[in-house]
Amino acid sequence: MMNNLINKSTAKFAFILTISSLVAACSQSDKLVNEVVKERSPQSKHKVNVNSRPNIIYIMADDMGYGDLGVYGQEKINTPNIDKLATDGIRFTQHYAGATVCGPSRASLLTGLHGGHSPIRGNPGWTNSGGVVDLKSDDITIAEMLKLSGYKTAAIGKWGLSETKETGEGDWLSAMPLQQGFDYFFGLKGHGAAHHYYWHRLFENNTPFELTGNDHMNNEGVYTHDLFTEKAIEYVQKQNEEQPFFLYLAYTIPHLALTVPEESKQQYLDLGWPKRMMNTQGHYRNDPEGNSTYAGMVSRMDRDIGQLLAALRLQGLDENTLVIFTSDNGHEYDKEFFNSNGPLRGSKRDLYEGGIRIPFIAKWPGKIKANTTSNHISAFWDMMPTFCELSQAKQCPVTDGVSMTKSLLGDETQEKHEYLYWEFNESKGPLQALRKDDWKWIKKHNKQPELYNLSDDIGETVNLAKQKLELVAQLSIIVESARTYHPEFTLKKLPSPYQKKSKKAQQAKTNKVTK
Repeated sequence: MMNNLINKSTAKFAFILTISSLVAACSQSDKLVNEVVKERSPQSKHKVNVNSRPNIIYIMADDMGYGDLGVYGQEKINTPNIDKLATDGIRFTQHYAGATVCGPSRASLLTGLHGGHSPIRGNPGWTNSGGVVDLKSDDITIAEMLKLSGYKTAAIGKWGLSETKETGEGDWLSAMPLQQGFDYFFGLKGHGAAHHYYWHRLFENNTPFELTGNDHMNNEGVYTHDLFTEKAIEYVQKQNEEQPFFLYLAYTIPHLALTVPEESKQQYLDLGWPKRMMNTQGHYRNDPEGNSTYAGMVSRMDRDIGQLLAALRLQGLDENTLVIFTSDNGHEYDKEFFNSNGPLRGSKRDLYEGGIRIPFIAKWPGKIKANTTSNHISAFWDMMPTFCELSQAKQCPVTDGVSMTKSLLGDETQEKHEYLYWEFNESKGPLQALRKDDWKWIKKHNKQPELYNLSDDIGETVNLAKQKLELVAQLSIIVESARTYHPEFTLKKLPSPYQKKSKKAQQAKTNKVTK
C-alpha cells in the first residue's frame, strides 16, 4: 500500500505549494480555498454533496478499554451520553488504535500512517538514542489537509507530540499544534504533564497558560479536564454555518493518575464494591480508592461530552456535524472488576486485541443511520482519507488508510484493507502484529509467531501457528515488508529510559550527600 512512499519533505512541499500558489492569487485566501476544495479529486470513489461538508468533532479518551462503555457491554460504569451517541449513530466493533500506547497512536491518527511508516513509533525515551522524537515540519497532518480545504481547526487537550523541552537547542515549536495545521490549541504539550490532573502549566496556542493555584502533588486547584471541556464548548459556540470546522478533543481521562473531584464519585460510593487501595505518593498521585475514582472519571467525561453535544445543538450545528468518539489504546487500570477489555485478551502495551481494539462511535444526523453496528475492520490511519473525502479536499496526502466513508454511510461496497500492522517496543518488546482478514499474527521478542482466527476466537485463546505453518510463513513475509527504516525505531531490544532516570536521580542524591 505504501510502495509509492516518497520523500515526505518533498510531498509536503508539493501538497502545500499546490494550494498555496492558488491562494496567493487572491487576497481572501480562505474564500479561494473554499472554492478550490469544491473541485472533486478524480481519485474520489464516493460522492459527497458539495453543500454537505460536515463539521468534524473527534473526541478521544485516554486509556479507555473496549468494554468501558455501556454500548460495549459495561455493566458498572454509567455512560448515558456516549451510549446515546451510539443509539443515534453507528458503533464499530472492529476499529483499532494506531498503537498500544499514546504517542505513536496519536501520530498514526494525525498522519494517516501505521506504525511501520509513522514518524513516531514509540513513546518518549523508547528510542535507539534514548531521546524524544517529535513531529517534524515536513510531516503532513489531518489538520493541515483540512485547513487547506477551508476548515477551521482546533486541538484541545493532550497533544503529546512535542516532547522537546522549550529550553535548549531542540526545535520544540515546529511540533506544536499551530505549526501542524491547527488554528487554535489549548492543552498539554507533552506526556509527563498529562499524567497529572492538577498540572500547573498548559499552553494556549504557543503561549504558556499558568494555573498558579494548582498543586499536582496534592491534587489541588483546577481540574484540567474541566478546562478542556470549557474550551471545547467555547470553541463550538464561536462557530457558524459559513465555514466548516474540525475539533480534535483529546481528553486525558481515564489515564493514570486516578483522581477526580468528589462529586463524580458519589453515585459509586454505596454500591458495595470492593475497595482497591491505590498508591497516593508515587509518580501518579492517585486518590486513595481506585474503583470509585475510575468510574467517576469515566462518568465525568461522559457528562461533559453530553454538555458539548448540547452546546452543538444550541448553536444549530448538530445536523451537519460528524461526531466521533474513540480511545487512543486499550485500558490500563482494571484488574477484571470492570471487565474493561470485554471479551478481549490483553490491555495497554499488548498487541493482543485488548491493547489495540477500541470503541469507535460516530453520529451524523440524516447521513449515518441511527442505532446501527458495523463490523468493518478499520484503524486510526483511516481517518486521513476519510476526512479528506468528506471535506472534498482537492489533494489527499499519501496514507496507509482506506476511507471508511461508505461504512459510515451504510454502503456495503466499502473497500477493505489488505492488512493492518502494528509494532511496539517498550519493556515487553519488540513486538509486532498483523491482521489480515480474520487472521491475527503476533510475534514477541525471541519467540515464534502466534496465529489466531478472530472470527471464532476473539479472545485469542487458541494458537493455531503449528497447524497453519504455510499461512504463518505468508503473513511473516507481509510483516517484513510492512515497515520502512527509521533510525530511532529499528526494533532492537531497548533499555528502559525510566531506569536511566532512576539511576541519575540516585547518583545526584548520592553526590549531594557526599558533598
